[in-house]
Amino acid sequence: MSLRPAEPGDAADLARILGDWIAEVPWLPKLHSREEDLAFLRELLQTHEVTVWGRPATGFLARRGEEITALHVAAEARDAGVGSALMAAAKAASPILRLWVFQVNTPARRFYARQGFVETEHGDGSGNEEGLPDLALNWTRHD
Repeated sequence: MSLRPAEPGDAADLARILGDWIAEVPWLPKLHSREEDLAFLRELLQTHEVTVWGRPATGFLARRGEEITALHVAAEARDAGVGSALMAAAKAASPILRLWVFQVNTPARRFYARQGFVETEHGDGSGNEEGLPDLALNWTRHD
């Protein structure tokens, strides 16, 4: 398996990864249908730099400049280094990275802390459609 740029034909796999994660997380409101997830991913592929792992894709990271807007790994590929590989590619492409994570998402917060991200801002949920408190995290390359 390896990293590669996303292609338009990856949209269905990426939508499945996202939709399956949303379905399995009990604290996350279910706001969109699977069809809406697919439409969202098709748009994301046109507006962001998206890197995927594998063919078919089992993980993806979407980035717009310094901002990481999505990082998701399929359940069957978790704890196998996929997230770390995707993050390493993003770090190689940008000396500064920023992202938001839900405060309740403890596994993601641990992952980002291991990746060297630090908390810079607390949100009350008014800035995301889920209405959940979140955290801004930043990473800076130290050469």
